[in-house]
Amino acid sequence: MPLTQKQFVLGFVSQRRGTIFLICVFIAFMQAGLFSGHWSHNHLDAYPDQIVEESYWGSQAAKFLRLAESTKKVVREHPIPKLMDQAEARFREKVDRQSKTLQAAVKEYKRRYERNPPKGFDEWWHFAKANNATFVDEYDGLVSDLAPFWSLSGAELRRRTEQVGQLPSIDLVRLEKGKTSIIKNDDFRDSEAMARAHGFRRMIERFQDKLPDMNFPVNAKAEGRVLVPWEHQKYPNLTKQDSSGGVEDMLGGPFPADWRGNGNVWEAWRRTCPPSSPARRLFASVRNTFTKKVPNYLAANHTSPGNDFSFVPATASKFDFCEKPHAHYTQGHFFSDWRTIPVLYPVFSPAKTAGYLDIRIPSHYYYGSTKRYTYGWDPVNMVLKEVDDMEKPWEAKVDKIFWRGASTGGGSHPPGFSHQYQRHRFLRMTSDTSDANRTITFEDPPGSKNFVSAAVPLAKLNEEIMDVAFVKITDAENYPGGLPAMQQHHRMADSVPLGRHWAYKYLIDMDGMGYSGRFMAFLASDSAALKATIYEEYYSDWIEPWVHFIPLSNSYREIYNIYAYFSGPTNSTIQAVNGTQTQGDSDSEFPLPLEPEPRLSVEGNRRLRRIARAGKQWKKTIGRTIDMEVYVYRLCLEWARLFADDRDSMDFNL
Repeated sequence: MPLTQKQFVLGFVSQRRGTIFLICVFIAFMQAGLFSGHWSHNHLDAYPDQIVEESYWGSQAAKFLRLAESTKKVVREHPIPKLMDQAEARFREKVDRQSKTLQAAVKEYKRRYERNPPKGFDEWWHFAKANNATFVDEYDGLVSDLAPFWSLSGAELRRRTEQVGQLPSIDLVRLEKGKTSIIKNDDFRDSEAMARAHGFRRMIERFQDKLPDMNFPVNAKAEGRVLVPWEHQKYPNLTKQDSSGGVEDMLGGPFPADWRGNGNVWEAWRRTCPPSSPARRLFASVRNTFTKKVPNYLAANHTSPGNDFSFVPATASKFDFCEKPHAHYTQGHFFSDWRTIPVLYPVFSPAKTAGYLDIRIPSHYYYGSTKRYTYGWDPVNMVLKEVDDMEKPWEAKVDKIFWRGASTGGGSHPPGFSHQYQRHRFLRMTSDTSDANRTITFEDPPGSKNFVSAAVPLAKLNEEIMDVAFVKITDAENYPGGLPAMQQHHRMADSVPLGRHWAYKYLIDMDGMGYSGRFMAFLASDSAALKATIYEEYYSDWIEPWVHFIPLSNSYREIYNIYAYFSGPTNSTIQAVNGTQTQGDSDSEFPLPLEPEPRLSVEGNRRLRRIARAGKQWKKTIGRTIDMEVYVYRLCLEWARLFADDRDSMDFNL
């Protein structure tokens, strides 16, 4: 029987009464004048997604809308198990497809790179197999690093290698007649005393007698150094190819170590982007960071039931700052004090981000043994132990997220942006004692496919699951409000030995001035590593997020829901569910009968331990020092071919 107009209207109102109620409340907020946004020290944390909502809509209305949105959406399956299962399948497939014979490896090399392997490939193969190297084909990153230098002749490359060694913070490792030495730059003394050059020199000692004469310019800094404009990369023949006039002629004058107020990394970096990209459009590149409607590009993709419940499949190492230039304000390396090199010079560096043309090598922190960076190192007896003296059994580990470090993360060119650097943002978020909330979603009961969500006070969550702090403040004069503001907005604590970390289940790893030197130690432990980074390192082709570590977006917002999945809801989460009667996917109109006590997630705890064990196994089998040597050996063969005048003569043929 057809409905009358009145019946239709009444039916519609009945079915949509919840939505209509929300609209009415929203109108009430408007009439009450709650669109006048507040502004306090919390604006430092709001870049960029809260700034979008709160400066435009008003803080209270924005919070209301976010909560209303989270109640409308339904979660039917938690994303983390699927992310883990897919990652494990990818990693197994990658391991299984590695070449089993030299002939197969040569064939695979030709398929991937459309050229013959370099001379000495057979000796490298036997070295790799004798030392049980897992990956013998996965060197796409290495080949990509060297690709730009094929445009230079051998003579030109050799000349540029010598010249770049004259620049500040570049050390030259020279291999001659099977012996290595380090050529000092007497015009500039670096604070790190050639530590990275000495580390690289040790890496090649085992096979240096098998290599021809060549030089390696090693970056003395953690930051990348080589930023060549897009036009020079796209049309190299239109640029100066002959460096016989010297390095200053190539660079257009003297090359001071820092910017000295004349330029900055971001201005140099954005020139590596295509001319049509937003980063090259001046207004889009320099627009104020607190402009309305600037989205949080580095956050995870926002999906139900809210932007706190979204998980990235990998780190942000491939993030496109050319297309989303506003995100550069959240990354300290764009404000580094150290001047970058705008010409194609070879520089061997421990890590790099997109846009840089540095050549990656293993970090000396990973290769050496120190009490600050090495798991299991006994500084008294000078031995490396398989199990660190301070290691704890999994069941005895504190179920919290742990981090200690200095407030490094960038420089001051230009000054005034340090509050947005990655470590500062994370510390302020986890030190927050305001009335801000995070939406936590979890399955209850476990295994039921019934998910509940609640807006939980961030201050309570931080108290329950976070143990993070700065142990040292640097560059406070460039922080808004100076030292007092830094101490007020960030938790401070005393320094701890590296072994203190092993008492916790979760270890978070973040970029500082460059890559993090502690990641290998975290993997080697019996704890689970969480990593947020925009860097790629030598091992990037060999490791799998969600198998060996937990990747984080650079907004860090999802970390509370990561914890909720693996460790279960906290006291405050359960209390919030009962108090707010907020549900996700449930047929009941009433709150679930939850008790105000922590609920350990058995399945989550099992999966978290699986990640911890997989990370440890990776470090023992793929992240060994001998694996670093295998990588560097192959790099040296490729470099030797590029160094030669007749590169065809440096091919390997079966």
